[in-house]
Amino acid sequence: MIRTIEWTDAGVVMLDQKLLPAQETYRTYTDYTGVAEAIRSMVVRGAPAIGVAAAMGVALGVKASLARSAGELDREFATVCDHIAGTRPTAVNLFWAVDRMKAAYARAKVEAQGAAAGDLLASVRDALVKEALAVHREDVAANRALGRFGQELIPDGARILTHCNAGALATAGHGTALGVVRAAVEAGKKVSVFADETRPFLQGARLTAWELAHDGIPVTVITDNMAGHFMHKGEIDCVIVGADRIARNGDVANKIGTYGVAVLAKENGVPFYVAAPVSTLDLSIPDGGRIKIEERDPDEVRRIQGVAITPEGVPVKNPSFDVTPARYVGAIITERGVARPDYAESLPALQSASQS
Repeated sequence: MIRTIEWTDAGVVMLDQKLLPAQETYRTYTDYTGVAEAIRSMVVRGAPAIGVAAAMGVALGVKASLARSAGELDREFATVCDHIAGTRPTAVNLFWAVDRMKAAYARAKVEAQGAAAGDLLASVRDALVKEALAVHREDVAANRALGRFGQELIPDGARILTHCNAGALATAGHGTALGVVRAAVEAGKKVSVFADETRPFLQGARLTAWELAHDGIPVTVITDNMAGHFMHKGEIDCVIVGADRIARNGDVANKIGTYGVAVLAKENGVPFYVAAPVSTLDLSIPDGGRIKIEERDPDEVRRIQGVAITPEGVPVKNPSFDVTPARYVGAIITERGVARPDYAESLPALQSASQS
């Protein structure tokens, strides 16, 4: 399995996704500010992987703390959590992971109540490392489970279009959309993938193609504006994408360009599926209009590998995500099963099942 992120004695180790496919470089982060910058700069990306990185960053910050009292640790812990949470605004897994670490912190303090200051601090640190490792382990298990559910939707011989990268690199391992592809292959189905290149960061061309080639799964890269052409020609059998946040009504925030792919799929009668763990659901918001869309550095559009491709001085917009309305989504695949419309009923049912 491709190693995206790991907890080690030396620190948090991440595969630098900005350098793929040219270089396979692993970086070790020894403090939480480094982990936060890795999230912000997209050394690590993809909602589930961001959640794992956030949990590990919080644990790393507390493990390295020099606090001498519970009060000092409380203040340092709040600073670490706020810093990590401020990195990227759209991926709900980031905030889910930070909230989970806050809950683990509170439990650890209660369990160690009455202990000497040194013992209390050690107990809290150990508990947070344990929780971060659990987040990592559970993400891999969730991806494998949703892959098994999702592959049942994939016919043998399917030609699958995907957008951005929702594979092992976007998670702790195995992948969401690509987890479904891998599960279909494991079930003996002969499938192939068309990967949108995904401007401006080229996650499809650089990362999805690299992953699938690494696993020996047939993949063809196309530019983003070719998707409609291949659908119209009948060369795409289904679309599977990941998600960064899913609202209660089934509206899906995903990498910019996903909305256009969904509209094209609807027009051409191609099934459009979303694969994401339950941690990507945000049932606190009624619809996608409440999702904050991250605006990234315009230079990501202006330049490719440092080479300018737009005239100097011309304004550039660079939203990192768009929202696909639920009416275009045929199914949402999770580790607890497959949700179908009406999502306002089926998604809460799946989340409740995950908590029972």
